[in-house]
Amino acid sequence: MPIIKFINEKKEIQVPEGSNLRSEAMRAGVGLYAGIHKLPIGNCHGLGQCGSCRVLVTKGMDNLSPMRTLERLRLKISMAYIGNEDTMRLACQARVNGDIEVQTKPPLNLFGENFFS
Repeated sequence: MPIIKFINEKKEIQVPEGSNLRSEAMRAGVGLYAGIHKLPIGNCHGLGQCGSCRVLVTKGMDNLSPMRTLERLRLKISMAYIGNEDTMRLACQARVNGDIEVQTKPPLNLFGENFFS
């Protein structure tokens, strides 16, 4: 069974292969949402529409399901993954197929070197 390591929370959980990252994080009590998105009306409840459950995958990106068009579009629109295009995922859209390490609530890089490129 795959292991998800949440870096900020210093927590590891074992999950069934093919599990949804958001669902398993919430089941383990790991907070994915910050600010207003913590409220029941502040996020899309896993539909891939708000982009607020983004995580930075530090290890094991190959062990997640491939990024689909909806997820890629949502991340581009929200500009949430500037500078982290190869490592940012929406937890609600990612299926876990092997061991991974993730950073929850990664900071936005709005003033980074890649913002205006």
